[in-house]
Amino acid sequence: MAKQGTGAGLKSIALFEAAKGLLVILAGLGLVALLHRDAQALAEAIVARLHLNPGSRYPTIFLSLMAHPSDARLWAIGGSAAMYAAMRLTEAYGLWRQRVWAKWLGVWSGAVYIPVELYEAVVRPSAIHVGLAIANVLIVAYLANSIRRNPAGA
Repeated sequence: MAKQGTGAGLKSIALFEAAKGLLVILAGLGLVALLHRDAQALAEAIVARLHLNPGSRYPTIFLSLMAHPSDARLWAIGGSAAMYAAMRLTEAYGLWRQRVWAKWLGVWSGAVYIPVELYEAVVRPSAIHVGLAIANVLIVAYLANSIRRNPAGA
């Protein structure tokens, strides 16, 4: 019975990780589609529609990248996003199959973000920041406990 609970927990985390990977892929495909249109005008429309301050940090970065679609920074961001998505989808596959390496990958890749998420939750407390920090800590703790309980993974 305990194995079924562990399997359900791992599959839930696998679905969550797969969703994150697919979301990044979809966002990337959306940006690629923008490159074939008037990207600058569309980027300005998005910033205006979302009522963002075009002079603030992230909208400025977004507008700058879309103004110069051949910029090396855009390609670096795209490459990083592709690697992130590949890692999340690989982790999801391994967790779905209850592989020990995927648990270790999940602990490592989730723990890397914990300090940043906790910082954001303290400095800019919001439901999203606090929720992300709590969710990530719980996932890392669950995976670490799963490894501790059954190091062989069988």
